[in-house]
Amino acid sequence: MWIIFLVLLTKKLSLYIVHYNTNVLHNAERRISLNFNGQNTAPIYIQIAEWIENEILADRLLPDGKVYSQYQLAEIFNINPATAGKGLTILVEKEILYKKRGLGMFVVTDAKHRILTTRRSETLTKMAKEIVQESKRLGVLDEDLIELIKHIQKEG
Repeated sequence: MWIIFLVLLTKKLSLYIVHYNTNVLHNAERRISLNFNGQNTAPIYIQIAEWIENEILADRLLPDGKVYSQYQLAEIFNINPATAGKGLTILVEKEILYKKRGLGMFVVTDAKHRILTTRRSETLTKMAKEIVQESKRLGVLDEDLIELIKHIQKEG
């Protein structure tokens, strides 16, 4: 079991994790980036699910590793626990997380592969269709669109 402390220092959110058996303090020294100020129009529970997926993709949540509980997420992001729970439920339904009764939720062994496959096949296709439709409305030539994508990709 891990105990999590959040400390706000000069506009930087530091995450400190203490294992209850060892009392060893680990400073994750990273920002938790989830913005609920209206810039993202997706419901908060969807944003929570996407944030957890991003943590898995970044190898901060590992296969068969324990995931934050709905109450921990609610405290971290200052949201209702039911909202956080709904985000976790989405990931259970997508078979990214699994439940162990009495222990919590854990990352499925091949979760990273599942997320990558889904995002490549569904998300990128949807975004590409939207870009192509908008470029046609604006009269952008295919070659110009391809060059724009290559330029953006080089910028990193």
